[in-house]
Parts: sequence; structure tokens; C-alpha cells
Amino acid sequence: MSDKIKIYQKPTCSKCRTTIGLLKDRGADFESINYYDTPLSVQELRSLVDKLGIAPRDLLRKGEQVYRDLGLAKAELSDDELIRLMVENPDLIQRPIVVKGNKAVLGPPLKASMNSSEPPNVSARVEKRCQKVLKQTDRQ
Repeated sequence: MSDKIKIYQKPTCSKCRTTIGLLKDRGADFESINYYDTPLSVQELRSLVDKLGIAPRDLLRKGEQVYRDLGLAKAELSDDELIRLMVENPDLIQRPIVVKGNKAVLGPPLKASMNSSEPPNVSARVEKRCQKVLKQTDRQ
């Protein structure tokens, strides 16, 4: 299993850019995959969900217009149907997804500093999750 980290991201996403910056600062060897330019297949997304250890519904971005348009809050869909919808509508996929070997973590929300004119710092949770991925060894 490869030790190289993969980050599935959207370049315009601030959480993605922050996570990539953190990985660069740590000197991590990683591959950045823009899943808008290189769309995920159903099999690839299913694999990511498995590595995350979550249900497909937990990967949905509930604040997106497409989520509301498709009525996903009320829809009773199977995991396979949700994965298919996320592949067809990548705005529905939470990001970034950081993968190393057979484990993955989902980038948590950042909390901006309200009392400063400086850019927000990376939250401790983002750093902790990235460190978790970076520390994974050949246990996989």
C-alpha cells in the first residue's frame, strides 16, 4: 500500500487550500486531486466512503443548493443511490478528503478568528486530523 497521501479537493475551497498548505508545511509527499476536473467514479467514491468509515449520507454537503433541489433531506435513498448522486453532483461531496493507505479523514470546518484582521489560523482540529493521517504507518 502506498504511503503517499492523496487529497481530494476543490481548488476554490478555503478548507482545501488550508489543508494543502498544512501538508506542504509539514513536508508531506502528497497528490492533490481536483475531483471536479477528474471526476470520481462510483467505485472510487464508495472506496473513499469505506476508508472514511462513515455512511454515504454523512459525506453530503447539506448546505448546497443541489441538496435542497434534490430534496435529499427528506429522501429515503439507498447508499448506492446517494453515492451515484454525489458522483453526478460533486458539490454534494464534503471536502477535503485526505487519504493515506486504507484510511481517510474528512477536513473539519475551520473557525475564523472574529477578533483579528489577520487571516484565520488553522484550527487545532484540522492540524490534529492531518497529523493523524501523516502518522499512519505500514499498519495498513
